[in-house]
Amino acid sequence: MAPNKQSKKTTKQPPSSTATPYIDPTSSFTPESFEKELQALAAKAQTETFSKRLLAQALVYGKSALLLTLIAAASTVSQLALSPVYGAIPAAQWHARLLMAACFAGWSGNLFLARALPFRAELLLPVVAAWMPVVQFGLGMVSGTLTAKWGPLVTEAVTLFPLVAVSTACVATCLDEADLSVLPGWIADAAPGLGAYGFFVTAEKVCGVLVEAYVGRTVLNTRMGMEVVLAASYAVFAPSKLLAWTVPALLHTALLNTHVPTSMALARLNTGLAPEGYVVLDRAESITGYISVVDSPKEGYRVMRCDHSLLGGEWVKFLGQGRFKGNQVAEPIYGVFAMLEAVRLVEMPELVPDNKAKALVIGLGIGTTPAALVAHGIDTTVVELDPVVHRFASKYFQLPSNHTAVIEDAVTYTARLAADDTAARYDYIIHDVFTGGAEPIALFTLEFLQNLDTLLKPNGVVAINYAGDFALPPPRIILNTITTVFPSCRMFREHPRDDADFAASGRDFTNMVIFCTKRAEAISFRTPTERDMLNSPSRQAFLLPQHEVKEEDFVGGEEAEGVVLKKNETERLVKWHDMSAMGHWTIMRTVLPEVVWEAW
Repeated sequence: MAPNKQSKKTTKQPPSSTATPYIDPTSSFTPESFEKELQALAAKAQTETFSKRLLAQALVYGKSALLLTLIAAASTVSQLALSPVYGAIPAAQWHARLLMAACFAGWSGNLFLARALPFRAELLLPVVAAWMPVVQFGLGMVSGTLTAKWGPLVTEAVTLFPLVAVSTACVATCLDEADLSVLPGWIADAAPGLGAYGFFVTAEKVCGVLVEAYVGRTVLNTRMGMEVVLAASYAVFAPSKLLAWTVPALLHTALLNTHVPTSMALARLNTGLAPEGYVVLDRAESITGYISVVDSPKEGYRVMRCDHSLLGGEWVKFLGQGRFKGNQVAEPIYGVFAMLEAVRLVEMPELVPDNKAKALVIGLGIGTTPAALVAHGIDTTVVELDPVVHRFASKYFQLPSNHTAVIEDAVTYTARLAADDTAARYDYIIHDVFTGGAEPIALFTLEFLQNLDTLLKPNGVVAINYAGDFALPPPRIILNTITTVFPSCRMFREHPRDDADFAASGRDFTNMVIFCTKRAEAISFRTPTERDMLNSPSRQAFLLPQHEVKEEDFVGGEEAEGVVLKKNETERLVKWHDMSAMGHWTIMRTVLPEVVWEAW
């Protein structure tokens, strides 16, 4: 039986690797399209590789920039936290060198740190940042033992140093991944370190500007607020189970740290100060420092504090009492403020009635001198840089409202007025700026004093309050500069030198007032009248200047011989600031108990 015949079918066979490619005529696929598709795939792969590489490099530099910015913020905030306890100048004495050492240690030891820790080094940063306020608080309470010379160094060595060192190590590790192949070898080796340092310096300057512009505006812009924000930023940057170690620190800051700007913290602060006989009525942080009003109910006086110095004080126990009832002015606790009012006592060919006179006061303090000038009926303008100082002087001290307040930098303000021929000119100018152990140099330069000379009427008088150490050159330099501008001057100390103390300490720190006129004739003072005294015992004792400065008072004046301070040569005074500020710090610790300074 013959088999069934099957119809033949054409079957498509896949082409072998060696055979000529089979092309389906029904398909759009062609050799040309195949080649284009290969090229597209290659381009896509190359693009994806470039994008990933670009993203990776962006992460490297972004992470490094963030860490460096946080270091810059920590550096700025650390100095702010130390200034109420030590003052700005002692706080900065070791700061730059400690930062440099921390950066070097972190940069050179990043590999060691990576091997020594069982976790990534960056996870330590939130813990260190959170404990900074706790350690600063504790060490601040023993600042009297540490002293202004070593206290800032010890404090930053156990707070800022580890934070900066670990952060720098993380930056170094991160920048190891930077692709610098386009640069020559030696430049590629140096670029990460130099670039990181340049970025840090810039970030630190920007942080300083931002702090000056916004400090004190909200709780987050205060010293403690910024430290908490800094710790939170590190926590977001490097979250881990180690954050549990920050809980005790955060609880201390929230519940026990009296530096936190809240009503609860202020109440705790005053509970601690009560046994010492002091109470903080108000406090705020502003562009010139930590400002507070401190009352002593036991002794009966009130002072305004700025960082580790006093802007002035008055006896509140006399207000409205007995013979003082109805007085227009308060009793100052420092005689030098009463002495400034002696500008009215300088004898001139033509006497200017008080109700026709105009006065310019540079630097407000608690307002002792402006209040007295207003009480005499003098049209008084006050130039004060810090709005908080003006607010506190108006609220807690006897500064009358009928004065003209200019809240501005005195250098800018006086320069603008001096250049304007139609602007006001003054019969009296009182230069009474806060020094805090060191001169605000711009306000003692030749150029600034020349502007004051322009603003002073021909028969006007200028009185300049200066606090300094006669054992150092700055007082002589200041006097040289003043007498270069004003032809006739006399200088008086607040009190005579204590020879025993000078022999023991080598310091002769005191307040002094320099009276000057534009006339060549020697300065003399008329005898004060009862009206001049304003029914004030302080003015009866101190209004008429008594302790005139003699040549032998300038025991540290040899290096200042013939030196005049110009705005481009201010380093001549800066180099003496450390010694002057240290002496001032010691004196302040005798004016108020240490606990008042330490608790702030």
